[in-house]
Amino acid sequence: MASLLDTLARPAAILQLLALLGVTFVLLKVLQFYWEKKKIFKALEAFPGPPKHWLHGHNHMVHPETLLHDVVSWGEKYPYAFPRWFGPFLPTLIVHHPEYAKTILGRSDPKGDVPYKLIVPWIGEGLLVLNGNKWFHHRKMITPAFHYDVLKSYVTLMSNSVKVMLDKWDKKITEKKSVELFQDVGLMALDSIMKCAFSFNSDCQTERSVDSHYYIKAVYELSHLLSRRIQTFSFKDIFYDWTPSGRRYRDACKVAQTHTDQVIQERKRLLSNEKEREKIQKKKHLDFLDILLCSKDANGAALSDEDLRAEVDTFMFEGHDTTTSGISWIFYCMSLYPEHQQRCREEIQGILGDRDYVEWEDLGKMPYTTMCIKESLRLFPPVPAVSRQLSKPVTFPDGRSLPAGLLMNIFAIHRNRDVWEDPEVFDPLRFSPENSAHRHSHAFVPFSAGSRNCIGQQFAMNEMKVALALTLRHFEIHPDPSRIPIMIPQIVLKSKNGVYVQLKKIL
Repeated sequence: MASLLDTLARPAAILQLLALLGVTFVLLKVLQFYWEKKKIFKALEAFPGPPKHWLHGHNHMVHPETLLHDVVSWGEKYPYAFPRWFGPFLPTLIVHHPEYAKTILGRSDPKGDVPYKLIVPWIGEGLLVLNGNKWFHHRKMITPAFHYDVLKSYVTLMSNSVKVMLDKWDKKITEKKSVELFQDVGLMALDSIMKCAFSFNSDCQTERSVDSHYYIKAVYELSHLLSRRIQTFSFKDIFYDWTPSGRRYRDACKVAQTHTDQVIQERKRLLSNEKEREKIQKKKHLDFLDILLCSKDANGAALSDEDLRAEVDTFMFEGHDTTTSGISWIFYCMSLYPEHQQRCREEIQGILGDRDYVEWEDLGKMPYTTMCIKESLRLFPPVPAVSRQLSKPVTFPDGRSLPAGLLMNIFAIHRNRDVWEDPEVFDPLRFSPENSAHRHSHAFVPFSAGSRNCIGQQFAMNEMKVALALTLRHFEIHPDPSRIPIMIPQIVLKSKNGVYVQLKKIL
């Protein structure tokens, strides 16, 4: 009888022990969480910021359409950096001074989860979201794809895509209506990037093609859903994948990735054939995928199919959305400042003459146009902020320190009067060689800075120059005073109500 009781008691004792261990583990985790948060909260006391609610933090004060204005105004009041609270336990530090930005961007901290983790189901783990040794390995293998000899061949493709957009506008202005830039510029950028990424001539700038081609439709669906998710703060929704929008996002990801996989497999099949491989190598230009397929590391190893897809999709995403934002806001700035627009036009006309296309050699002959582009990027950077999660403690030049674990947001938009004279004024001469030589190295960071700066920044600058040059050669750009854009930060800088301009054909 005693033996039976011992047998029955033993499982109960084991369960009690397991329960005790479980409770102990949870308590230790809670204590660890409390201790880490306490260190962060204590360190943040050295950084004054706007008053916060004990429960909501700053959430009740922040709205998408006023967020950038609030951050800029707070930055003027609280020098260098200030905390932004998403609740009682979720702080981030907003950095808006070049010296602080230099300290953070000069390190190798990983990127923050938001918004980058939201993009992973679409673009995979490519250069944008990778960290550590794998990021370094990919960066080294991808760098040859952005050599100037490769970028040189893309200029003609960009010119052709821009000309299609201008032809559309030539027909639209007869209707005496404003043009919404993000939609048409977005299609042009998508057309261009698909040609450069994998030699895919989609004809996507026609409305019929946008609706009919499954890949183009999927890319637009993904961009729309991501933007809406960030704008509505639904990235906090742990049940998003089961919502109708979540299912649409998941389905569109599969469509986009399947298309990229098919292109990769077809190109690998051609490369396996000696004659076809020779044809590809003799192509007038090698696209992004061609170069990645031929790229090998020091051990002779190539990227896996999964890594290839991630890098091609990353190039597609970054080369489409960011250039769309940059070009749209540049056109808007030109509409607001006709004197600068005319000076750019005269410079471009002197370069192109009767030509309706841009050549590689033309890009280096546009100093004033380039300064105007940079000044627009200062006021309206396509990526308004980048995030970093501190992997180890940091001490800033003024002596203030922060522990590991804190999320940092480095804003590319700031109006620091110690750095910029009259920062609200549109003044391209800020970027003259004389003025640039005396400016802080991290005052102007539209493409980020440090080792994780944008690898495609020269590609983006080339496309912005081509688009602006050809557009100013054909049209005068005027603002639509009835539709003033409202800046909102999403994945890229957009406008809540669109960016509208009026066009007048130059005869």
